[in-house]
Amino acid sequence: MNILIDTVDFSVFAQKTILVVGDVMLDRYWHGVTSRISPEAPVPVVELNSVVERPGGAANVALGVAALGTKVHLIGISGQDEASRILEALVTEAGVVQHLITSKNISTITKLRILSHGQQVIRLDNEPSYEHFSEETLQSALKTTFDALLHSENIDAVILSDYGKGTLKHSKILIEKARAYNIPVLVDPKSTDFNQYRGATLITPNFKEFEAVVGKTATEIAMVEKGQALIQKHEISVLVLTRSERGMSVIPAKGEGVHLRALARGVHDVTGAGDTVAAVLGIALAMRMDLIRAATLANRAAGIVVGKIGTASVTLQELQVALGEAELLTLGVLSEEALLADLRISKARGERIVFTNGCFDILHSGHVMYLEQAKRLGDRVIVAVNTDASVSELKGPKRPINTLENRMAVLAGLKSVDWVVPFSEATPERLIKRLTPHVLVKGGDYTNVEEIVGADHVLAAGGSVKILGLKTGCSTTGIVETILCSD
Repeated sequence: MNILIDTVDFSVFAQKTILVVGDVMLDRYWHGVTSRISPEAPVPVVELNSVVERPGGAANVALGVAALGTKVHLIGISGQDEASRILEALVTEAGVVQHLITSKNISTITKLRILSHGQQVIRLDNEPSYEHFSEETLQSALKTTFDALLHSENIDAVILSDYGKGTLKHSKILIEKARAYNIPVLVDPKSTDFNQYRGATLITPNFKEFEAVVGKTATEIAMVEKGQALIQKHEISVLVLTRSERGMSVIPAKGEGVHLRALARGVHDVTGAGDTVAAVLGIALAMRMDLIRAATLANRAAGIVVGKIGTASVTLQELQVALGEAELLTLGVLSEEALLADLRISKARGERIVFTNGCFDILHSGHVMYLEQAKRLGDRVIVAVNTDASVSELKGPKRPINTLENRMAVLAGLKSVDWVVPFSEATPERLIKRLTPHVLVKGGDYTNVEEIVGADHVLAAGGSVKILGLKTGCSTTGIVETILCSD
């Protein structure tokens, strides 16, 4: 079923306050290039060229709430180490009010992923035992912080993000405390003992977690029946089941379940999809939104986030686009800032962005063929054009033949080109890093992807770099020389 929802009043998001509690961690991504095998062992050698660090676990849920413009507090347990300091800085920068409980006796959970050409080579986890996080001194401090925030802040909903690390050892107590204040509680579970989540308003297991508790379910009817039995046994109000490519199912305490089909156009990475669902549903609970409407909104958000690489969040603008509430794209010649605004809308729609650049002084059939090839690699093509001054630096004082304005106007008239934007630097590296296209394209005069400016950034973001063939006998320089010789 694909349910359409009416207009959402996104301004209300900013009026709500969410409290997120759970297992926090730091996700690290080391990106590099692999071109040889180690002489020491049959393993690839990765030449490191960029490092990305992002909040993970419950911290990513909190980021998801903040990205939608809602005030959010975060409670978690971490070490007194570099990873904890980085995590604190990242969540604070994102607008999250953090209340991390730190201990010198534990290390912060970190997950290091080493990637090459967009593919994960290995993952290294630094993860203290369950007992470290469930130690009663830390648990006492967590409950005290929780009580204080419920008492001092106008909390509209609580999200418990359980990754099974031990932070939520006393989740049932936290649920009882929140419900005593008449605050709804959403639980994203990990434990197979759902008695820990007794009394929760909403619980959001994925299908694998659900079947680990209730057993195999052959049909959706059986799934709903087992879900309702689980709800009644543990006094849970409703269950929202995330089912990967099969979408999402809403199972109420009584009556029929509602099944929402998946809305993702292309799945690049499912990391963080559950966190996004929890964040959106948590805000919806705070707004006392109708549950089917809320689940539909969360389903839209999940469809956006799986199109991204790595632990990611959905922005308010992206969600507005997904609901058809954003402005239409403006194609043609744009300023850099205008292009960025349109690009956010395009990416939110799941469109694949292709980027190329050049002087394009005298447009010829080779250019046309090249840009048509680029168009076949995605949905939108950006052509970045050198300014007149930068063309002169590259080609000599007699170039360009045509001014920047004229060159961009001709390019914008091609059906294969969506956006044309100028750049004044010697290379488009800064612009590529700002736009982060899905595909970076260059002509066949290149032989090695690593030689292409901006390739490392695009690959690190999970994109691809393509070298396209050139039409022989076609070049602007050759045309200019022919004209000069004819004179």
